[in-house]
Amino acid sequence: MFTTAAQLLDLTDKKLVLVLRDGRKITGILRSWDQFANLVLSESQERIYARTVYAVVPRGIFLVRGENVLLLGEIDLDKDDHVPESYRQVSEDEAKESQKQEQEDGKREEKSKARKLARLGFEAEHAGEMLL
Repeated sequence: MFTTAAQLLDLTDKKLVLVLRDGRKITGILRSWDQFANLVLSESQERIYARTVYAVVPRGIFLVRGENVLLLGEIDLDKDDHVPESYRQVSEDEAKESQKQEQEDGKREEKSKARKLARLGFEAEHAGEMLL
């Protein structure tokens, strides 16, 4: 069993899904990789999910620096095209707007939780840290 980037050898020329550190979800066919787990995907697409909508944005050849990969997995081609009934496909702009609204709602909810914790004498997680 390999414990390095050599594990990617079995995934070469297979369709993968990547979740990046910034939250983006990229699918594509793994064409190349190196010892740092930098990846080259062909026929790639970015999938944007928010609430009950999604968008698929073609990206073509996509190069990913290995340190930005949060999760990597092989896609089951029989289930790749299945979209839950609760989701509907929209344009990229609509999906990004919905995603932005969802993030803003999450921030408001976190602030509300932090205020409630402060009233009880607790400090919210990351309250004293500057996050980049």
